[in-house]
Amino acid sequence: MEAPNPPIADNQLEMALRTQTALPTPFPANAAIGANGGIEVAGCDLEEVARTFGTPAYVVDEAQLREQARAYLEAVRATVGERGRIAFAAKAFPATPVLAVFAEEGLCCDVASGGELELALAAGFAPERLILHGNAKSVVELRRALEVGVGLIVVDNLDELERLAALVGEQPRRYPQQILLRATPAVSGQTHAKISTGQADSKFGFALGQLPEAIDRARSIGGLELVGLHAHIGSQLLDLAPFEEAVAAVAPYGPFPVWDLGGGLGVPYLDGQAAPSIPQYVGAVGGKAKELLGGFELLYLEPGRSLTANACLTLYTVESVKRNVSLYVAVDGGMSDNLRPMLYGAPYEAHIVTRPFGSTPCVVVGKHCESGDVIVKEARLDQPRAGDLLCTPATGAYTYAMANNYNGALRPPVIFCSEGQARVVVRRERYDELLARDVR
Repeated sequence: MEAPNPPIADNQLEMALRTQTALPTPFPANAAIGANGGIEVAGCDLEEVARTFGTPAYVVDEAQLREQARAYLEAVRATVGERGRIAFAAKAFPATPVLAVFAEEGLCCDVASGGELELALAAGFAPERLILHGNAKSVVELRRALEVGVGLIVVDNLDELERLAALVGEQPRRYPQQILLRATPAVSGQTHAKISTGQADSKFGFALGQLPEAIDRARSIGGLELVGLHAHIGSQLLDLAPFEEAVAAVAPYGPFPVWDLGGGLGVPYLDGQAAPSIPQYVGAVGGKAKELLGGFELLYLEPGRSLTANACLTLYTVESVKRNVSLYVAVDGGMSDNLRPMLYGAPYEAHIVTRPFGSTPCVVVGKHCESGDVIVKEARLDQPRAGDLLCTPATGAYTYAMANNYNGALRPPVIFCSEGQARVVVRRERYDELLARDVR
């Protein structure tokens, strides 16, 4: 579990309040204290956003999405030249408008299900720029991937390899389907166990000892072309060494023309928390790939969280404030729109939009019928009261993706903010949609 929210007296947030300058990370890059003393994102006053679109709402700095994509492309080109590819891991923020931004910016896309595949196609990704992942792909998902012509299928296990062999046998193609084998490199970074994937005892991929057999079998199947290996060790990693260790672990099983080294770069969720920069991360992984993987033709990296997390904040309305030993500040959302604190203790900050500097210790909780519905356990707010607008920054990864209808909650809208203009790109769910799948 990551460290709890630290006291914020005399920190960067207070300085921003005093000087009306840009807010520090974890806020969006274009968030600032406006002339009225409240928080704005990309020139959009959050009070006005709330009045227009309601709460809860995911508020996204559109320019930052584009800036992050361009930073990754610049870094990978500086490291490995035109051989580098960046694929957005769609699971981080699988909203079609977000995917469309990354398609426009020239990224590829990593999809982990049939649903994510359809979203990526609808967002404008060419099929050849798609990578299909997953440790339990169905026949339906594999068949659809073959039909649309995805660029790469990452094969997770021998059962899937045989399933794929049967499918390519059913439908002769004009060209072989290119595949990668997912290797489990027996490397784990320092992160929560539930988002660690590269350890030896993992549900993902082939153990290193199984790789030679899998490579031989893949090369024997007509209609499939084994072009390389994939490795991914986890998410929200703030140390670069494990990434380099993973490259060293899989290197002896090459050479291959294509390598996919996954993603996992972490981001700051709290004021003062540090994370490697995009150039540092790409330089470390790409540099190790150049050193150990030979004359590859293509190198893929698959960032998700680091492209989107800090570009978004969630906007809430405070419904009640009461003291039961602790001072509880209850908002109109919670585990239905941000499940991460409840799943694995993910830390967040909370701030009152119109009074974004405070010292009152509070517990920010949601509206759901669970004692564990706690968004921020150790917040510091300025004398909170019912009706206040509250925001939690750094909610652009795995919040929208995990949004749910617990207690009949309606999933929030996604609001893009850019150059002083706010617009809905995903509307709020309606009550009639809770009944839409009922069969009468």
